[in-house]
Amino acid sequence: MFLEKYDVIVVGAGHAGCEAAAAAANMGCKTLLVTMSLQNIAQMSCNPAMGGIAKGQIVREIDALGGYSGIVSDKTAIQFKMLNKSKGPAMWSPRVQSDRMRFSEEWRLMLEQTPNLDFYQEMVKGLIINNGKAEGVKTSLGLEIKAKTVVLTNGTFLNGLIHIGEKQFGGGRAGESAAYGITEDLTNVGFDSGRMKTGTPPRVDGRSLDYSKMIKEPGDLIPDKFSYSDETKPLTHQKLCHMTYTSLAVHDILREGFDRSPMFNGRIKSIGPRYCPSIEDKINRFADKERHQLFVEPEGWNTVEVYVNGFSTSLPEDVQFKALRSVVGFENVKFFRPGYAIEYDYFPPTQLKHTLETKLIEGLYFAGQINGTTGYEEAASQGLMAGINAALKVQEKEPLILKRDEAYIGVLIDDLITKGTEEPYRMFTSRAEYRILLRQDNADFRLTAKGYKIGLASEKRLIRMEKKQNASQAMVDFFKETSVTVAETNPILESKESAKIVQADKMFKIFSRPQIDLEDILKFEKVKEYVAANGLDKEILEQAEIQVKYSGYIEKERNNADKLTRLEEVKIPENFDYNKIKSMSIEAKQKLSKIRPITISQASRISGVSPSDISVLLIYMGR
Repeated sequence: MFLEKYDVIVVGAGHAGCEAAAAAANMGCKTLLVTMSLQNIAQMSCNPAMGGIAKGQIVREIDALGGYSGIVSDKTAIQFKMLNKSKGPAMWSPRVQSDRMRFSEEWRLMLEQTPNLDFYQEMVKGLIINNGKAEGVKTSLGLEIKAKTVVLTNGTFLNGLIHIGEKQFGGGRAGESAAYGITEDLTNVGFDSGRMKTGTPPRVDGRSLDYSKMIKEPGDLIPDKFSYSDETKPLTHQKLCHMTYTSLAVHDILREGFDRSPMFNGRIKSIGPRYCPSIEDKINRFADKERHQLFVEPEGWNTVEVYVNGFSTSLPEDVQFKALRSVVGFENVKFFRPGYAIEYDYFPPTQLKHTLETKLIEGLYFAGQINGTTGYEEAASQGLMAGINAALKVQEKEPLILKRDEAYIGVLIDDLITKGTEEPYRMFTSRAEYRILLRQDNADFRLTAKGYKIGLASEKRLIRMEKKQNASQAMVDFFKETSVTVAETNPILESKESAKIVQADKMFKIFSRPQIDLEDILKFEKVKEYVAANGLDKEILEQAEIQVKYSGYIEKERNNADKLTRLEEVKIPENFDYNKIKSMSIEAKQKLSKIRPITISQASRISGVSPSDISVLLIYMGR
């Protein structure tokens, strides 16, 4: 059955694996997706949602490049929210509640309709490595499947160990077995590995909850969507979510189980996600807090299963149950399944290149939780980039590497391979130094042309993006060229308590005022006529508004990014000997020798390398 040699084999069919397989296949490579269960493709192992702070930007970037996550999220959404709308547009982050079963089904259907993609259900237990090159995989049935490149996206399955109180058992997810053999193969050829931990809350029966006691959490009045394509439409009706709180009584019950908690009795030795702590971790670390928010999230349109967001735990199931029954609205709660923690193997990502190819083994790529990240979106973006670069390698083309001023995906990968991570890495807007450039609204402007160039984004996508770009820029030019009179302007300025004008002025200047918004500008007759004549939609109007309002900030940040780009262009020779630079610190020599940065800019971001070390390096290189 496997006599032919594949271009790309992707191991694992979570969010990273699905994006990797779709990208490689859509770029024309003969691709095989191997997974332990074809019924669990793109399983939402934790919360039934996509997007959120910085994560929503990543989903839009995946979509702009030609990935599938945005389209699948739109098609299976049950609620949409644009988070941080009260702040500036650099902070706006789209998020959807998803129908868990439909999400997985839609991913599978899209993959099955993707040319060049084969599927196989079995456990991969090892790799075929010859002369420092990955040449395929070995399965538990003893099959050897050959390939030119291999992408590992193993999630939490590598030697996975599930904890519920004092009970522990092997598994990659509840009800699914762990994967064995790959870690051992990789450490035998010289890779460093470590252990990480994550967790999940109980799932409960929505019929047993009293929603009348909870706070309603509706979606946006006018919902948006993720995908820039016309393949999807915004929701016309939405499912309601709810919110409730823990209490001191709940915390006291949870503390009763601390002596049996694997978090506190030493059974779990690995580090969990800092920004998504378990409920026991919260009440231990924030002992002064009297309550914590719990978001009550439906798992789909038709199911009664509910996800209790904020109650991740590995406490004994009897303690979980007793504590949750003391939460308002949960007095009669019934469990579908208890929460649990899971420990799994990962490989410190400093062992990777910017392409996500390993430095040690040619043609071997890592993506997702194997690199120490947490979150569907972070995994999906890495899978996309690993799939793209595996395909480009097979095609003997230049790799695609996104810079920090081009995409959150670029920030994510650069952080991982330059700084490494000792705890599950999660993306935040604060991690991006150029977040005004990396907004969720302009991911298509930044990335669609790149996706088209490599053969992933369609020509239709490119034309759509260019039309939007031209239309929004034309409107900005219209504001710069069009004057407004005192008579038509001052009533609007007065209503917004903004200083009146004494003579006619350019509309761009009026619109730039912080008190004036799009709604105000649309009151001008000239603007109404321009919008109607050009058939402009909400997306173009918002884009033009951002370009006007934040033009100064955008220009300043672009100048800063351009300065950094000059350092990106200063390449460090591949086998550069840092030890011969006597005036460089010992720590800098050690870190630089281990990570082997490609450019001066990357070297400057390595923890332990000071500005003076960079100056010395530049001088030594004749700069």
